[in-house]
Amino acid sequence: MTDLLFRPFDLAGTPLHNRIAMAPMTRARNPGAVANALTAEYYQQRASAGLIISEGTPVSPQGQGYVDVPGIWSDAQVAGWKQVTDAVHAAQGTIFAQLWHVGRMSHSSLQPDGGQPVSAGTRAVGSDPRYFAFVYLDDGSRGRVDPTPPRALRTEEVPGIVSDFVRGAENAIAAGFDGIEMHAANGYLFEQFLNPLTNDRQDLYGGSLRNRARLILDTVDAMAARIGAHRVGVRLAPNSQVFDMPAYAENEASYLYLAEELGKRGLAYVHLNDNYLHGERAIGEAFLKAFKQAYGGTVLLAGGMTREYALRLVDEGTIDIAAFGQPFISNPDLVARLQQDIALAAPDRDTYYGGGREGYLDYPAAG
Repeated sequence: MTDLLFRPFDLAGTPLHNRIAMAPMTRARNPGAVANALTAEYYQQRASAGLIISEGTPVSPQGQGYVDVPGIWSDAQVAGWKQVTDAVHAAQGTIFAQLWHVGRMSHSSLQPDGGQPVSAGTRAVGSDPRYFAFVYLDDGSRGRVDPTPPRALRTEEVPGIVSDFVRGAENAIAAGFDGIEMHAANGYLFEQFLNPLTNDRQDLYGGSLRNRARLILDTVDAMAARIGAHRVGVRLAPNSQVFDMPAYAENEASYLYLAEELGKRGLAYVHLNDNYLHGERAIGEAFLKAFKQAYGGTVLLAGGMTREYALRLVDEGTIDIAAFGQPFISNPDLVARLQQDIALAAPDRDTYYGGGREGYLDYPAAG
């Protein structure tokens, strides 16, 4: 295998130092939903990644499903994120903002006026410790609770979701981000519209695959029109069943349709997230190749990524950029470790969410 993974890459006009991306990861360390100096230091430590994709940042209070995650709908939040992008750029890094709306994966305590979360339909998330909203509890501590059953967005409300993402994209550019990634994966709002078992609508956003994909494509088009398609990426998760998303027979066909449609739009990239199914990869290599062919542009892959898998898939041209998530938590110098084949430090799962510097800023680089 060659060292193609470590060579520079042109991301739709944005130069990257290498083909390694830091995948988005919620860390829940931002009281008041505003990125702060700790956030800036965290991302700056990891700026050797060719591309950093920020943790999910909600585009509206309605889009929140977890406390203490930084949003991007207010002036204060834009100013907070500006600290982050300035720090990353000072370290010669590149960073995109992941824009997020969790849909039904929320709780009434997080919603404006204590209302119901919204979704494509009214199908609730099953009660399971793996399916949770992260909230402030009655005693002031933070903890996991079952999501509140959602209500279906009214037809006339759906364009408001598009507008929220356009505002989020504009705010991201104002905050200094190099681009944005629309989070349409992992059981959140856009996937709730795409999936025919969570979307039982009878309007122009339901029924046929074209209708169920409409919100994704309308939102992409609106953001691209405002900030440029070359600054827009999209995250998808084929065959995912996380957060109680039901399996359906035409799943891969749905994503190949999206690949073709997104391929017409000149985007920065599509980012596929492999959420394992029953211990096996949810995205097989045959599907990866079919998706890459149908899309025709830059493809990122995240999920269980290893050095060997990344080297091979990039070398073969199956993907263009390999995205690593949890390894970046405990290895701020992950690119150097991968390039030199240095053993990786293991992350402390108990410090993934919440807290201060511990488990966030105190992982050392290799000696």
